[in-house]
Amino acid sequence: MAIPNRKVVITSFGPAATSLEIVNSTIAPPPKNHVQVKIYYAGFSGADINMRLGIYPLQKSAPLTPGYCFAGRVTANGPGCSKFKPGDMVTAMTKYDSDAEYINIEEKHLIAIPEGVDPKQAAAMALDWTTAYGMVNRTAKVKAGQRVFIHGISGAVGQGIMYLCLLQGATVYGTAAERNHAALKEAGAHPFLYTNKDWMRAMKDLGGVHAVFDALGFESFDESYDILSSAERSVVVAYGNNLSTLTNGKTRSIWPPMFKLLFKALYFWSNKTTRFFGITRNQSSFQPTFRLLLDMVKEGTIKVPIKAVWELDDIKQAHEAWGKGAGMGSPLIRIAPEA
Repeated sequence: MAIPNRKVVITSFGPAATSLEIVNSTIAPPPKNHVQVKIYYAGFSGADINMRLGIYPLQKSAPLTPGYCFAGRVTANGPGCSKFKPGDMVTAMTKYDSDAEYINIEEKHLIAIPEGVDPKQAAAMALDWTTAYGMVNRTAKVKAGQRVFIHGISGAVGQGIMYLCLLQGATVYGTAAERNHAALKEAGAHPFLYTNKDWMRAMKDLGGVHAVFDALGFESFDESYDILSSAERSVVVAYGNNLSTLTNGKTRSIWPPMFKLLFKALYFWSNKTTRFFGITRNQSSFQPTFRLLLDMVKEGTIKVPIKAVWELDDIKQAHEAWGKGAGMGSPLIRIAPEA
């Protein structure tokens, strides 16, 4: 029997005020090899913003329900499922459909939340920290003694990159709003204002950096490449094109700057190179990385900063506030109270 299921729907692409609706729908029992989960928290990121604007790469057409990841509790198993039992706390990456009270998801994509791990932390890690870990440890291969630069160091993925680089013994620089500088310095980073380009001269005076993590795109890709060290192997790791949405600028095609940055990777005579990072739940490294991070939270090695928790009914305000306001780390959407 189908049950009620409130969910967010992007009805058309455009401003939050006119493009987002909360609808009362229903969800059928989980089909074969699927598990039904009651969602408590959904991750909230630039991907949600760009999907609402219709500029996320290779996204679905509207209408669609956003929500890239979640943490929640199993309510029912479909035929062929026995790994989890009703009441188990689980988390997963979904790309879509996590901004809903219930979801039917293939059992193979679910990961158990270890006892003692806050579901808010699990929901934040599913996308933000698995992305950060992959870039730091597999793409850039950050090592002790290296210098790294992070655009948006106080953001969701930026915080993950910062803490993971510090754990590796790297020196961390990055851009952030001045209100967050004191906390970033206390954490061990060296912040610069994002409103000017003083950081470019400072990094060049140091001899350049070994890795830049850039979620901004467009002109920022060129600036990131410019501060790489030419004396040692160095890399720009690009993983987003959020500059226009952060600055309320005109929507632009993401492809020309991406191709331009990719072309720079062909400069085989240079110590500088470029990489684009993308993540999916089907990558062989995804679940081992996620489980490792969850264990690190359980052991107290890392703590995931939560910037804000928005209620489902306030989804429009959450979209309008993205990238603004005090605090650092991952914003979340509370879909339902924890039971």
